[in-house]
Amino acid sequence: MTTHEQFADDLALYALGSLAGETAADLDAHLEECAACRQELARLQGDMALLALSASGPAPPQRARQRLLKAIGHEPRSPRAILVRRRWWTLAPVFASLVLAIFAILLWRENARYRDRIEALKSDAAQNQATLEEAKHLLVLLTDPSAKHVTLVAAQSKPQPAGKAIYMAGNGALVFMASNLAQLAPQKTYELWLVPMRGNRPLPAGMFKPDRDGNAMVMMPPMSPGVEASTFAVTIEPEGGSATPTMPMVLVGS
Repeated sequence: MTTHEQFADDLALYALGSLAGETAADLDAHLEECAACRQELARLQGDMALLALSASGPAPPQRARQRLLKAIGHEPRSPRAILVRRRWWTLAPVFASLVLAIFAILLWRENARYRDRIEALKSDAAQNQATLEEAKHLLVLLTDPSAKHVTLVAAQSKPQPAGKAIYMAGNGALVFMASNLAQLAPQKTYELWLVPMRGNRPLPAGMFKPDRDGNAMVMMPPMSPGVEASTFAVTIEPEGGSATPTMPMVLVGS
């Protein structure tokens, strides 16, 4: 059974409008019978009115503020008397800031991974493009009707070693393939020469060494475009090549 003292404890919450349910109904019934509680409730409501006016008017009497705070502070709160001054949603900005900070960190890390992936894809694409361009040039050289196909044979001997040059003067593209070449002495190399139609000075077109089966290839050496070739030849030169061919010619073809 609720006592008079317990009703007196609930008066501060009742004055604040924070008492509800059966407790409020019981207190209403008690107030109809208890003059002392009605008088105390009137004092508490007067104190709150003075506090409300203090925001724009003169300061309320200090005793009114202290009496109201003391009445609220001495409440032996049960679950229904949860703190009124601080509600849970006052922490909402803090939680929102934490969530945004976590989201920003996760988004930054995800963007960093995507940037690394994009850079890797760009590098792969550039490599693939370079390989594709080289393959296109080689295909044009091998299939273009204007490219010269020259077969080289052993000079002044049986045609056992052989070589074939495919050359396009317009862009200086050149591929040379040889077979049955003799193995070289130490510090020696084969060198391919292009003899232009205008002028008799041979131009170096690449050095090479055969594999153990005597096969070798020179693919797309750096050549000046626009040089018409009359003859291709192969000589044996010192390691590192020579400025002019060293006779005799091993292979020659026009």
